[in-house]
Amino acid sequence: MRYSGKVAIVTGGGAGGIGAGIATGLAKAGLKVVVADVSAEKGRATADSLTAAGHDAVFLPVDIASPDSAEALATAAIDRFGRIDYLVNNAALFGGMARGGLLSMDWDVLMHHFQINLFGGLIVTRAVAPHIEKVGGGAIVCTSSTAAWLGGGHYGVAKAGVNALVLSLARELGPKNIRINAIAPGMTDTAAMQEQVPPQWQDSRLQDLAIKRLGTPQDHAEAVKFLLSDGAAFITGQIIAVDGGSVYARL
Repeated sequence: MRYSGKVAIVTGGGAGGIGAGIATGLAKAGLKVVVADVSAEKGRATADSLTAAGHDAVFLPVDIASPDSAEALATAAIDRFGRIDYLVNNAALFGGMARGGLLSMDWDVLMHHFQINLFGGLIVTRAVAPHIEKVGGGAIVCTSSTAAWLGGGHYGVAKAGVNALVLSLARELGPKNIRINAIAPGMTDTAAMQEQVPPQWQDSRLQDLAIKRLGTPQDHAEAVKFLLSDGAAFITGQIIAVDGGSVYARL
């Protein structure tokens, strides 16, 4: 994969979720990893576990809803490692997410949700992409969701927007030698998913899958590693469902 010496930022890389799995997979592949998270406790836990295993990793705080915070993250990453080659826009508001309909949810809560789950990846990309361009290019992967195709309320709307952002940004970033794609996880065995999705709904959805099990953070890490790698050099603007073959989700 030719990752040696290169640097990746993983937002939402705090312990216990998909981001931690991605950060771990990239570190094991030889990348230097910036674990960026709004939670210092969770972010440091991931970074500390990676350094304890002999990998080069650091925790840096970020609030992806804040352009100033995103710029500070990029600056701190450059100060620490001297370069940025890859960005994984994984951070999102899911665990503990407010519930409610698009017509009934408090407007400020809804806008906060969209600021994080839709615009957060764009905010960090705007801060980081110039640094990727400076090293000759690289790649970005965003985390979408199969909820984008399922009419999944405000979360699904935000993730459908992420898909549209990826398509649009592919055209803007291509001339800068930066590729951008997204993975769309299906149901994944994390604490946040167990909190948000009732067991009976999980059981029903598993019956729609070709591979009848929950996904794991490691499943998504493998997809991200490929999309960042030179093996995906001619792939950009794509949304790759990592969902066990849920045909229903894309009808």
